[in-house]
Amino acid sequence: MPINNPKEVLALVERAASDKISLPVRKILILAFLAGAYISMGGLFSIVIGYGFPSMAPAPGLQRLLSGLVFPLGLMLVVFAGAELFTGNNAVLIPGALGRRYGWRKVLLNWMLVYAGNFVGSLFFACFLVKLPGMLSAEAWRSAAVGIAEAKVSMPWLTVFLRGVGANWLVCLAVWLGLSANDVAGRLLGLFFPIMCFVAIGYEHSVANMFFIPLGMMHGASVTVSDFLLANLVPATLGNIAGGAVFVGGIYWYINK
Repeated sequence: MPINNPKEVLALVERAASDKISLPVRKILILAFLAGAYISMGGLFSIVIGYGFPSMAPAPGLQRLLSGLVFPLGLMLVVFAGAELFTGNNAVLIPGALGRRYGWRKVLLNWMLVYAGNFVGSLFFACFLVKLPGMLSAEAWRSAAVGIAEAKVSMPWLTVFLRGVGANWLVCLAVWLGLSANDVAGRLLGLFFPIMCFVAIGYEHSVANMFFIPLGMMHGASVTVSDFLLANLVPATLGNIAGGAVFVGGIYWYINK
């Protein structure tokens, strides 16, 4: 089937953004909670598959590839089941604001509500559907969760920020590619490859980290709440905003307005 051209994709984005902006607060929070849980499902899937073969430890590229192949489940659930994801909204809400369809205050309010809902959904899934049921009882998986959390808070602030830019550039490109297709198979492919790419590369996604780092902490990682927030979540979030708002939402609005 023919694909939507960039101008048609921009029109679809602006239509979707208008719907998002007009949602009641309660619905935004519920849908954001679901998105946090969906991304966590993809995160758990990536740990189980990517770190389930200890013999592959000397081959980090293969391990990252396996994690990347299954992590896109999270964004697929967000898009097809319907949910509000902070990182996607970093790009989707920008064209309408730049075109003065609505004000920046509404954009910031949406981002804050969705961010909070994503955080709660991620923590809920990590605690009640991973930690308490003992889903990472195998030593390889527990060690992986601990190692991921500790590695994410050990990088310099600027490194995390730049990796955050790269992550959401690819995530929001996945959203754009998904909207360029008019059939389910095309949308799945559009969502799949950029997400697989960012996971395999090792970029930093703030909502995914709302799951990965607390999960590692629950399993004994030497990470404090301050480490989690200041060393990773803040720079990753700022990088995600830049990656989505500037390199996708802003640029494609400017080119195709």
